[in-house]
Amino acid sequence: MSIRHRAKHRRAAGAVLAAALSLSLTACGGGDDGSDKKNAKSSSSTAGAPEQPQQPDQGDGGDTPESAKVLATINGSNGFQFTINSAVRDQGGFLTVSGVLKNTSGKGLTTPVQWNGTENEVTRTGPSLAGMTLVDKKAKKRYYVLRDTDGYPLTTTGLSMFTAGQSVDFFAQFPAPPGETETAEIQIPLMPTATIELS
Repeated sequence: MSIRHRAKHRRAAGAVLAAALSLSLTACGGGDDGSDKKNAKSSSSTAGAPEQPQQPDQGDGGDTPESAKVLATINGSNGFQFTINSAVRDQGGFLTVSGVLKNTSGKGLTTPVQWNGTENEVTRTGPSLAGMTLVDKKAKKRYYVLRDTDGYPLTTTGLSMFTAGQSVDFFAQFPAPPGETETAEIQIPLMPTATIELS
C-alpha cells in the first residue's frame, strides 16, 4: 500500500514539475502575440523559394544618380548645355567634376575646338574637354585638367559630332583645391562661367 502511495506521489510530483517547466518556457518565449509563429511561418515559406533580386530604388521620379542633383546648368549661345551634377574630392588629392553635355539645338553640331585646350600634348588626343578650368577665387588659383603620364587629359574625349538633342555623360579631373574652399568657378571656353559647390 505504501509503495503504491509513494508511486502515486512521485507521478503527481512529476506532473507538477512538467507543468511548471512548461509554464516557465512559455513565459520566456517572447509573449503570446504570435510573432514567433509568424516568423517561423515566414521563414519556412521562403526557405525553398529562390531569392528574389532586389529592385533598384526608383526614388520619387526615377532620377538617375547623375541627374539627382544639379550644381549648375550652363547654356551656351552655340546650342550646347552643360549640366554639372557633382564636384567630388577623393583621398588621392583629386577633384572630379561630372555631369551631362547636351545639344539643345534642333540641328547637328560640332564641338568647338577651343574645348580641346591649346597645349601641344592634348591637341593630339583629338576632341576633348581639356580646355576646361576650375578657378578658386578665394585662393586666387586656377586649376587645369590633369594629364596622365603620357600627356593625355583626364577628361572625356572623342566629343565631336552631336545630333539634335543628343546628350553624353562627361567628367574632368582636377587637382583638389584646399578643404576650406567650398565653391569654385568652372570655366569652359565659349560658355558662360558658373559657380559650383565642392564636396
